[in-house]
Amino acid sequence: MKELQPLNENVLLDITEDNSEQKTASGIIIPDTAKEKPQYAKVVAIGVIENPGVVVGDIVFYKKFAGTEFDFEAKKYLMVPYADLLAKIVETEAI
Repeated sequence: MKELQPLNENVLLDITEDNSEQKTASGIIIPDTAKEKPQYAKVVAIGVIENPGVVVGDIVFYKKFAGTEFDFEAKKYLMVPYADLLAKIVETEAI
């Protein structure tokens, strides 16, 4: 089994798309060419980073044109510098 391990201060994100059909509220089907790519993804691996603010499994937002997209073993990944991560999604309890 092969595994991707980011080098230096890079983070590997899984951007494999959900290929299910998307519709508007009125029922119009949105074609793949008109869909906007989300700017969030799941962290798969982290390179050598001192005190990272994220861990494997976190969902993070990243800069719009950040990183390098590639396919590896039938999945889509994005390798981004740690500095290009903007925020992570955390669960909070309602008050």
